[in-house]
Amino acid sequence: MCVQTVGLIQGAIEREAISTVSISLLREVTELIRPPRALFVPFQFGQPVGDAGDAGLQHRVIGAALSLLDRTDCPVFEDFAKA
Repeated sequence: MCVQTVGLIQGAIEREAISTVSISLLREVTELIRPPRALFVPFQFGQPVGDAGDAGLQHRVIGAALSLLDRTDCPVFEDFAKA
């Protein structure tokens, strides 16, 4: 889905008091859109949680993204490599 669309949808959902987080492959665009919470990952397009079949990595990516939901100092942008 388009990074811009996701950021706009996140903003609308957050205004209804529901926390959101996105996983982003495009840091430059995400920083312009400024969604409430985003996790930047260093993977190829089409693989936002890592390689197919690497369940351990996929669980770590999802865990890192979900850990951002507790943050209220929005917008929050975090790199997966540092999470």
